[in-house]
Amino acid sequence: MDQTGLLKNLHNRTQEAVAHYWQTRTAQRKKQQETGKADQGLRSAVTGGAQMDGFIDLFTELITQAGIPLVYIFRKKAVELPGFFRPTKEWDLLVVRDQTLVAAIEAKSQVGPSFGNNFNNRTEEAMGSALDLWTAFRERAYLDSPQPFLGYFFMLEDCEASNRPVSVQQPHFKVFPEFIGASYMRRYELFCRKLVLERHYTASAFITSSISDGIGGNYNTPSNDLSVERFARTLIAHVSACA
Repeated sequence: MDQTGLLKNLHNRTQEAVAHYWQTRTAQRKKQQETGKADQGLRSAVTGGAQMDGFIDLFTELITQAGIPLVYIFRKKAVELPGFFRPTKEWDLLVVRDQTLVAAIEAKSQVGPSFGNNFNNRTEEAMGSALDLWTAFRERAYLDSPQPFLGYFFMLEDCEASNRPVSVQQPHFKVFPEFIGASYMRRYELFCRKLVLERHYTASAFITSSISDGIGGNYNTPSNDLSVERFARTLIAHVSACA
């Protein structure tokens, strides 16, 4: 399938990745519960890994169709990059060709019920990873690589708790108005958008899905500027120039 064909089929391919996520997560949790080795709470469905593989498969296909051979795409193994504030950081997908860093992508997700603490952890992790990479890039940790594509993909569980307005504490100073009464879904949308506006990431995508509908591949895109299609087109344009 060429680039045009893949982009035309992007919605269906994203649906397949969403279905894989929920099916894998459900199967892992069931298996751990049956063996009596389930982790505390819903963490049992997170520590098993592999839920995001469908999305990584999709990004890999986009990159190869843009002209980068599969041998230069790394996932699960050899995914470490030097950092500036720490020795290394593992990425979910890397493209490294002829000692040139072409792209680095993070693909993350969150399900309830603990949205509060996990939101803080996810945002701090994403911002820290970007700062670490760009500072290391400035210091030529990646040799003579031109500016790489840095991508952030996020899927959030669409449920009552993620849609509920969340209060904020303002004991000393006012928070920015867009956060007043914003749900965690709205907060993640703002976060993903600001990552790109502030040039921490080249592109970001944000989708939501519920376990009841997601098991069949259904998902929503809260904002067009954070769509999978826009993310894919930006990724393709970058890696095509490096192919």
